[in-house]
Amino acid sequence: MNKQYINREISWLRFNERVLQESEDPGVPLIERLRFLGIFSNNLDEFFKVRYATVKRIVQAGKSGKSVLGGEKAKDLLEEITQIVIRQQEKSIRILHEIEQQLEAENIFMITETEIQEHQEAFLRNYFIQNVSPVLMTIILDEHTDFPILKDTAAYLAVKMALLDTDADSKKNGDYRYALIEIPKGINRFIELPREGDKNYIILLDDLIRYSLRSIFNMFSYEDISAHMIKITRDAELDIDNDLSKSFIEKISASVDNRRLSDPVRFVYDRAIEEDTLNFLKERMGIEDTDSVIPGGRYHNRRDYMGFPSLGRHDLTYDKIKPLPVVGLSMEGSLFERIAQKDYLQYAPYHTFTYVIKFLREAALDPKVRSIKITIYRLADHSQVTSSLINAVKNGKQVTVQIELRARFDERANIEYAEQLQEEGVKLIFGVPGLKVHSKICVIDREEGDTIKRYGFVSTGNFNESTARIYTDYTLFTAHEPILKELNKVFDFFETTYRIEKYKHLIVSPHYTRSRFKKLIKQEIANARAGKEAYIKIKMNSFTSYDMVDLLYKASEAGVKIQLIVRGVCCLIPGIPGMSSNIEAISIVDKFLEHPRLFIFGNDGDPRVYISSADWMTRNLDNRVEVGCPIYQEDIRQELIETFEICWRDNVKARVFDAEQSNTYRQDNRPPFRSQFEMYNFYQRKLEEARGDS
Repeated sequence: MNKQYINREISWLRFNERVLQESEDPGVPLIERLRFLGIFSNNLDEFFKVRYATVKRIVQAGKSGKSVLGGEKAKDLLEEITQIVIRQQEKSIRILHEIEQQLEAENIFMITETEIQEHQEAFLRNYFIQNVSPVLMTIILDEHTDFPILKDTAAYLAVKMALLDTDADSKKNGDYRYALIEIPKGINRFIELPREGDKNYIILLDDLIRYSLRSIFNMFSYEDISAHMIKITRDAELDIDNDLSKSFIEKISASVDNRRLSDPVRFVYDRAIEEDTLNFLKERMGIEDTDSVIPGGRYHNRRDYMGFPSLGRHDLTYDKIKPLPVVGLSMEGSLFERIAQKDYLQYAPYHTFTYVIKFLREAALDPKVRSIKITIYRLADHSQVTSSLINAVKNGKQVTVQIELRARFDERANIEYAEQLQEEGVKLIFGVPGLKVHSKICVIDREEGDTIKRYGFVSTGNFNESTARIYTDYTLFTAHEPILKELNKVFDFFETTYRIEKYKHLIVSPHYTRSRFKKLIKQEIANARAGKEAYIKIKMNSFTSYDMVDLLYKASEAGVKIQLIVRGVCCLIPGIPGMSSNIEAISIVDKFLEHPRLFIFGNDGDPRVYISSADWMTRNLDNRVEVGCPIYQEDIRQELIETFEICWRDNVKARVFDAEQSNTYRQDNRPPFRSQFEMYNFYQRKLEEARGDS
């Protein structure tokens, strides 16, 4: 670790360790703890596909990478990552065993193929024949055929058969046959057996396949058979060709397809596998000891635990909250009429996300609406947003959608949505050359009398009904003409990229975000030096820009009080005398995924408040189109400040950032204060107060 910065990759692994802490926390409902194990595993898969793969590319290029890796050499960093991941994997396996034991105390039994009881056999045999066998992909391996291309992060059972042979010499030398069985993704990983009284029994699909090995390989004569799980993770970088004859959709589609051939960056195996089997697989797959080879447990792809069944045990899961209405913004009548009077703030999932859908549906039907412009980054599997936009086209509206085809791991889904929208007559814009479009904005033109009045919204998160139930995000609905006029300029930039617009209100990447935030920080420094009130309060997902870190260090030493809430990666080291003594930083990992970006600058007692789609990362500041929006309406500005303070007071799920990256829970003498639960209470009280006043 460099004395000024924490390495980005190591900080990310510490974030994922905070997720792992949730799976270990006895205060988290038992089934939710299993699901956090799934999130931990899924995060790790994505880390290797993207971040580890990037560092590995630096090594393969023969570079040290010290300038972009916070002072660490890329080769040394790969080894450090591998060792941390091995330790975390071992911890996750231990936690899984502990949870399984506690599930048994709740009459939930996870059984293996060796624990199947006689009266359960008929059900499982029938389940295998009807559901599993027809879709099972089984590949016999030998020295004369090419080794199959293993799918990225798919799980496989590596099968070893000790064949029977009448030739004594042959048997003495050992005659083995190997095979691979791909664990089907279209079948639920957790198979619920018929309930027995108050007892629930679950067997993993992997173990049902192990139980059925003799049926699968009945054409071979063998004296012993075993199966151990393996998986590989591949580099997820998109290599886009420059063929001018292809459309952008075709290029992205081809690049996504080519991922299946990209280099492996991680090989995970069951540590109980026989050494000769492991060596056979590594040799045939071309995996070297210099690659990230990680011994794991009996089960891989534990991301599937995110979908662990509830079994009707609501006492072992989080209570579902009922999303609240926004005070003053009724779902009855016209949203446009309400928003014309004042701005409204939606804070999902505490508020219902339905306002976004209602807004778009109203625009689709309203005869006065002329056009809709919207950016799309990630959509739900069955998107009501898309349906509303298509509905608008069918009603004669001009609909323009900027859809980001390079949204990581959502490329295929976005390609399909793009083709669907295009077929329906929606005008599509496919991003900006060299830039991803990550902004979350919408503008609607509505004819009112002799003029065109604009309405719209700016958000910190995706327009996705599914993630809106578990991601916390702000959305500002507004009819503020200067802001909406500038949002229109962003859409103009999508189509005329050589013309750089000027913005008085919005903070827009890639041209202005870094410089505007720097100006705001420097103003706080000037205020502090002049003896005025000076503070900075920031909430974001990741903080990796060394340039911005250095400026906050400078602000800290000038006397600016700085509070940071950073969910994930944080390269800044707080609390170091002479460098960051006025900076405190925490991370909150809890029931919901903290996703908003909120920036508050003291401004000598007249706070400036912004919401944004941008974290302080190089990619967000310089390589993406992002939009930050000022909050001018006093009641919403105060509301956002209060939501920050609620998060800052957390002493249950807040972890303190420090130089050791110890992930220590914040401790103080106050009563327990869990910010996500208190946030819901905060909005519930606002609603009750409004009803009392009416």
